[in-house]
Amino acid sequence: KAMAAEAEASRDARAKIIAAEGEMKASRSLKEAADTINESPIALQLRYLQTLTQIAAERNSTIVFPIPIELLQSVSRSRR
Repeated sequence: KAMAAEAEASRDARAKIIAAEGEMKASRSLKEAADTINESPIALQLRYLQTLTQIAAERNSTIVFPIPIELLQSVSRSRR
């Protein structure tokens, strides 16, 4: 019984390590994406259009309210 508990604890520890490694990879990817968008603002517009295409391809009742990118940029600048 003690061996089974030890094995389970070992599996749980390994699962936590794997999950943490996944979070690290996801964080790195998000940072790279943010850096790309920061260096090339048009990348954000392209991503926005890709997202609209994906939403349009689904059968759902999603409503999209387009907001000019310039408005978002001015809000971003005013926060700094």
